[in-house]
Amino acid sequence: MLRALRTAALGMSAQQTSVDNTANNLANANTTGFKRNRVAFQDLLYQRVRAAGGEDGAAGAPASLQMGHGALAVATVATFTQGGLSETGNALDLAINGDGFFAVQMPDGSRSYTRDGAFTLTADGLLVTQSGFALDPGIEVPPDALEVQVQADGTVRALLPGETEPVELGQVELSRFQNPAGLRALGGNLFAETEGSGAPVIAPPGEDGLGTIQQGFLEGSNVDVVQEMVDLIAAQRAYEMNSKMVQAGEEMLQIANGVKR
Repeated sequence: MLRALRTAALGMSAQQTSVDNTANNLANANTTGFKRNRVAFQDLLYQRVRAAGGEDGAAGAPASLQMGHGALAVATVATFTQGGLSETGNALDLAINGDGFFAVQMPDGSRSYTRDGAFTLTADGLLVTQSGFALDPGIEVPPDALEVQVQADGTVRALLPGETEPVELGQVELSRFQNPAGLRALGGNLFAETEGSGAPVIAPPGEDGLGTIQQGFLEGSNVDVVQEMVDLIAAQRAYEMNSKMVQAGEEMLQIANGVKR
């Protein structure tokens, strides 16, 4: 009976983790470029009471007798499906239509990756994220530029005063990972490379399986609110059942304690 109490308590903790994850998904339902997470669970170790197949002196036992010890949340896995694209009309808003990430330069010199293409300009004309991290490789827009154009292949051009043809400023490159679920979330719509994600494949948009750039659009979150509510209800019911198991175990212990010789 004590085993049932501990197992049910672990089940309640696992479902609480699931609810916490659902709350984070719903909180970011309108976050640009956000990718929903799901919690991966595993059953815990088993105590082998009796082995099968004649081991431990149990001759010809057709099945073993094992007692489990509950469930444990072992990982949160990001789902990198494409979010919906919404038109903003802002020339510096860029959406990736397909696979890939924008690379940005962090203050310590490292690289981070994002699907959030809501870029802006610094006072020096450098293209940066809303948090001030520069796009890598950097793109610098002249202060007198009349218009900025970003092609599907990432080529950036600007129309300058007195010119009839746009001047090329550089090219936006994208990064693709063999296992994007292995990326480490940093917050701020940023991800970091890990051993699990593998090294990035860097190429211009439209090459090596990478998506293309859509200027004047932003990618929305891929959170399905209806599915999140269904997951929330399932987690609530599982939590409730585990709490009833705790109650049942307590009642059984109470009955046992009340037995008189």
